[in-house]
Formats: sequence, structure tokens, C-alpha cells
Amino acid sequence: MSFLSGEMLTAGRLNRLQPIIAEGVATSALTMTTSTETDVPGASVTLVTATAGAGYRVSAAFDSNVLATNTTILMVGKLNVDGVTASSTAVHAMDTLDRDTVTMEWTGTLGAAGSHTFKLRGNLSGALATGGTFVQTNTKLVVEVFEVA
Repeated sequence: MSFLSGEMLTAGRLNRLQPIIAEGVATSALTMTTSTETDVPGASVTLVTATAGAGYRVSAAFDSNVLATNTTILMVGKLNVDGVTASSTAVHAMDTLDRDTVTMEWTGTLGAAGSHTFKLRGNLSGALATGGTFVQTNTKLVVEVFEVA
């Protein structure tokens, strides 16, 4: 954000100098026995931007646990912004009776001003005998939005 010499600083522009920060924490486990991508309950944030073209950075931690004896399962974690899945994916190969926390970061730009929803989605894929789960205690996302003048 730049200011021209002699330009007046307004309250609205001053408010947009600081980032918007919000956190969403999973509220229940996401248990699955198929490879269908599903929203992680509670791991979502909705916020409002005042300007078009705001940038964002999302950090996420996916806490996953294989609950039974299985061969290798892939834990897949994704970010969905306003109904569109981000291109990068958190992936971790999990072994029998294994628990891991996997982190991922995404950056991007929001097209229009207004309400925006960021949510984590996930699935377990591979050889699914009895499945696994994303454990709610440590699955969360932190969203930072940086607006423009």
C-alpha cells in the first residue's frame, strides 16, 4: 500500500494497514473409511474484506490418526477458499496404528471485497480396511488477510 505525498490518511485506509487474523479449530473428529474429501467440522473461518485484491496466508495443522491395523494410508489435507480447492495439498503416508500432525501453508489473493470462507477439507486414501480419523484436538487453521488501500 502506498501513499502519495500530501495525501490524507483516512480511518478506513488506516484500518486496512493491519492484517485481519482469525483461527478455526476442529470441533469433532472427521472419521472416514472412504477416500471422499470432506469438510473438517469446525475448521473454518469466515471474514469480511473491505477491498478487492486482498492477499491471504493460511497456516494449517492436520492431526491424523490411524485407528486400526491397516496397510499404508495417505492422509490428505486441503484448503478450500470460497468453494474453490487450493492447488497445494498436505500429504502424509501413515503406517499401522500411527498418529501424526502435518502442517501446510497457502497464499493467494481474494478477488472481490465482501465475505470469504476458508475451510479445511481432508480424506484418508489408500488401503482402507477400517479407516482412520483426523483428530480434533490439534487440527486447525490460522488465516491472515492483508488488504490494500
